[in-house]
Amino acid sequence: MALRGPSDYSEEPPRHPSPASTPRSAPSVSQLIIQEPFNAEPTRRDLVASYITPVDFFFKRNHGPIPVLDDVASYYVTIGGLVGQPRRLSLDDIRKLPKYNVTATLQCAGNRRTEMSKSRKVRGVGWDVCALGNATWGGAKLSDVLQLVGVPYHTEITPTGGKHVEFISVDQCPEEKGGPYKASIPLGQATNPAADVLVAYEMNGEVAYHNLHHITKYSSVIMDTLSVPLFLVLLVLDPSNVSNMFSGRHQRRQIRTGYIDLTQQLLLTSGRGIERVDISTDSGKSWFGADRYQKEDVPYVAGDITSDKWAWVLFKAVVDVNVDTEIVAKAVDSSANVQPESVESIWNLRGILNTCWHRVRLLITPSFRSFL
Repeated sequence: MALRGPSDYSEEPPRHPSPASTPRSAPSVSQLIIQEPFNAEPTRRDLVASYITPVDFFFKRNHGPIPVLDDVASYYVTIGGLVGQPRRLSLDDIRKLPKYNVTATLQCAGNRRTEMSKSRKVRGVGWDVCALGNATWGGAKLSDVLQLVGVPYHTEITPTGGKHVEFISVDQCPEEKGGPYKASIPLGQATNPAADVLVAYEMNGEVAYHNLHHITKYSSVIMDTLSVPLFLVLLVLDPSNVSNMFSGRHQRRQIRTGYIDLTQQLLLTSGRGIERVDISTDSGKSWFGADRYQKEDVPYVAGDITSDKWAWVLFKAVVDVNVDTEIVAKAVDSSANVQPESVESIWNLRGILNTCWHRVRLLITPSFRSFL
């Protein structure tokens, strides 16, 4: 078999020599989260360095040993179950179908779990705030792939009773008692030719040979199956005059007095446009707006065809800080949905979907060099 799931970690691929592949020595830098299975996130500065996240700096989420692709020429995906014409599809079969490119942000549901755990204990991988990335995905529409096995467009239920498309990997996952990782979406969504649901074989313009197991693991980049607005606002300060420190429950940073550049990034997974991002320097008593943008030299307009509806929106603002200050950021989408104010109101045992306002405490220091 071209793709196989090892039972141990002896065949792991080489790691990029970056902070994301080295042990996390302090909570001020997002790096390696778990070695086995390999889970890592980039630093905050690396994450917002570009609109499109380089493959090497995309967050890594694995549930077991990484599957090994021995021979791409003999790679295949099996489609069976309650369909008319079960068959195996090679990568060439899929690549013969019309190709589509979609720029979309992916985020682990457990992003910001560490922050939630400071409210009450939660379970799961201890992600900081960078378990996400934005890439251009290339591949065939899942609706076209399913036509190859006799499932027409706009099918809600097959003649034999199939109502969902289930994606099954070859991973051997401890959390699944050694079995594969699975996920599913409704058949009606999978067979909608207007939906941006891809069987993606390219990432940022290159065939991801070392990551082809994601085709069987997820089988699609699913951008428009969630109707609940999920936001993430990440505050990243100009590193030239900021040093990081953590104390107690809140993130704190040492700064010099003066103007501070803020770069924020917002994730939305419902496909709705972002109408505004609000910034507060007095813990939410008053607010002002930040500038929104995505691609260079292209004005961002929520819902416009020139905007990437499934991708993150970046923001910029400048604040004048002369005393210890808590900076707060929140977003509002085109349907007037707003992030929840506190993590306490959305706490859950799994520590997922932490979408509350993001807060960073800035502490003035008279001798900044002492913190370098």
